[in-house]
Amino acid sequence: MNNIKTLFLLVALTLVLVWAGGAFGGKNGMTIALIIALGLNLVAYWFSDKIVLRMYGAKQVTEADAPELYGIVRRLSRKAQMPMPKVYMIEGDQPNAFATGRNPKHAAVAVTSGIMRILSSDELTGVIGHELAHIQHRDILISTIAATIAGAISYLAQMAQWAAIFGNRSDDEEGGSPVAALVMMIVGPIAALLIQMAISRSREYVADEGGARLAGNPRYLSNALKKLHTASQQIPMHATPATSHMFIVNPLSGGGLLKLFSTHPPMEERIAKLESMSL
Repeated sequence: MNNIKTLFLLVALTLVLVWAGGAFGGKNGMTIALIIALGLNLVAYWFSDKIVLRMYGAKQVTEADAPELYGIVRRLSRKAQMPMPKVYMIEGDQPNAFATGRNPKHAAVAVTSGIMRILSSDELTGVIGHELAHIQHRDILISTIAATIAGAISYLAQMAQWAAIFGNRSDDEEGGSPVAALVMMIVGPIAALLIQMAISRSREYVADEGGARLAGNPRYLSNALKKLHTASQQIPMHATPATSHMFIVNPLSGGGLLKLFSTHPPMEERIAKLESMSL
């Protein structure tokens, strides 16, 4: 059901993009919107992993550097019958982890030094299982597509704002409707962001389930999430909103209305689903 939901949301996000392009410039605007999205996706597909690893100062480690972590990644990769991803360490007190890379053959798993200090070997196994499940399911690619389409919609909204300010709009039959453009400027980016967040939350549930099965015991991951959730609220992390969806727990704190735009499902629900698997 989560896979079907993801497909539906991606289609909805694409339709919002096409609508935004049409509102801004009619048929020509739709074409421009699709070209922008394609270009952004190609750049993100090839370079997003290198960009995010460099952004957080991740250093590749060997088995000699981190024998426990490296051994867990190797063992679970073999169990999953997938190529072993590169292993990276990020110096930081907040315990967290993420996976990146354009496909299973070009993937990486990164953990913070903080996560190595507070998790047991079993709990770390659950976390690594979660990240490998993301790689297996190509969630990195799905999230990248969603993020770039949402970015293209925001870019179109900005273009429409500048066009409205300087009056540089087409009034011929191929041009977009001024009213539709105004609605797009306001509603388009918000709708795109909400759909993007919903896709991210859906993939987290799938990765939790897949990771728990790969680790061999759902309690490994549920216990890890309890610790990570508590620590993430107490220990700040210098993370960007654009990359927060990649982490196993949201590195950014916020409540109230911000929960609507959260990249992660409620932690209580994630833990409950995992614990129900072990009954």
